[in-house]
Amino acid sequence: MSTSEDEVKNGLFAIGDENLKFQKYFTGLTYHNSLVKDPNVNVTVSNVTFKPGSRNNWHIHHNGYQILLVTGGEGWYQEEGKKARLLHPGDVVVTPDGVKHWHGATKDSWFSHIAITAGTPIWEEPVSDADYDQLSKEDQTDD
Repeated sequence: MSTSEDEVKNGLFAIGDENLKFQKYFTGLTYHNSLVKDPNVNVTVSNVTFKPGSRNNWHIHHNGYQILLVTGGEGWYQEEGKKARLLHPGDVVVTPDGVKHWHGATKDSWFSHIAITAGTPIWEEPVSDADYDQLSKEDQTDD
């Protein structure tokens, strides 16, 4: 499976601009492209792209949810108190209301997903470098 920069940057949806608006809630460089941001629709849909090693802070969606559709590269998703899950193109993640979680690229791959989000995000602490650095693809199982 290719995890190249070109695969992610030239994916189905445009990569968008550097994610400067939300940079304080991310570690590393990310890109953001709003696909749906209509005040008459109660969800936002965005293409979010992460450079290798980039990730968002722990966060919770209140009065809503988040659905991630993985479109390129390899990434991580983790809910508080659970083991991190390695993500590949075609994977789908559903985060229910009130669940603390984070997501981002692996150390050696670009990563891109479509985020379908409803509710209000509450941004919390960054994922520590120590916790992130201990993640291992070899520890993953198909459970």
